[in-house]
Amino acid sequence: MSLSWGVAGLVLIGALLHASWNALVKSSGDKELDTALVHCLGAVATLPLLLAVGPPPPPAWPYIAASLVVHVAYYVTLAGAYKHGELGHTYPIMRGTAPLLVTLGSSTVLGERLAPLALAGVGGVTLGVALVGLSRPGEALHHRRALRYALANACVIAAYTFIDGKGVRVAVAEGGSALAYVVLLFVIDGIPYPAMVWLRRGAAGRRAILAYARRRAPLAALGGLASLGSYGIALWAMTRAPVAVVAALRETSVLFATAISVALLKERFGVQRATGAAVICGGVVALRLG
Repeated sequence: MSLSWGVAGLVLIGALLHASWNALVKSSGDKELDTALVHCLGAVATLPLLLAVGPPPPPAWPYIAASLVVHVAYYVTLAGAYKHGELGHTYPIMRGTAPLLVTLGSSTVLGERLAPLALAGVGGVTLGVALVGLSRPGEALHHRRALRYALANACVIAAYTFIDGKGVRVAVAEGGSALAYVVLLFVIDGIPYPAMVWLRRGAAGRRAILAYARRRAPLAALGGLASLGSYGIALWAMTRAPVAVVAALRETSVLFATAISVALLKERFGVQRATGAAVICGGVVALRLG
């Protein structure tokens, strides 16, 4: 397997979709609730697609079940990271560390070995993500509890990347499609985290959830579909290119998220972010040529 420019371009589009729905959550006053709405309404909007394409072949179902369990850990560690640290400090650590973990484990878990140039590309993307996302790295390291949650979340991301990367390949090998795999995963995954948020809040909080959901429903549904498109493209790409390469390329979403913040929220770009963007671009080229 190797990464073609066509596959790389689609994964970059997926990264832009990922950054877009994360920007939606970042702009909200209740990040926990908006994340729950994105997943819940995204699952509802995906139901017709599930009815159209059908489920993946049965051999892929154990992977979906395992991924759902791991995703619960993802939500728990994500909430912990955001509770004890700022989004701008924890998000780059979570998203930037995960591709390194996937690369380190790919040989053992998936039997994939990357060429030296591709390894350099993974390193470049990871370093670039850190430069773009961590404008003040000392502050991120100072919040140790948030840092522990963020690193735990990176491990969880690596775990579900391995599970879903293997699962979608099994689905395709058994005559199914990547779309059927990701659609079933998204529909079922729209239940646990919203349920957790609902159960944690009292009667008044639940009434507030319903009122908030009515206001944010259209945007949240769009965010859910963007999330589906982003991960669906990534899983499809994993049937055509090494999992570690796709995982690293997907984390360019941090660069797109920064561009959105600069354009819409008028955040400062600066020399460090510009350097990080250049390093990410170099890493992408190395991934393609490797």
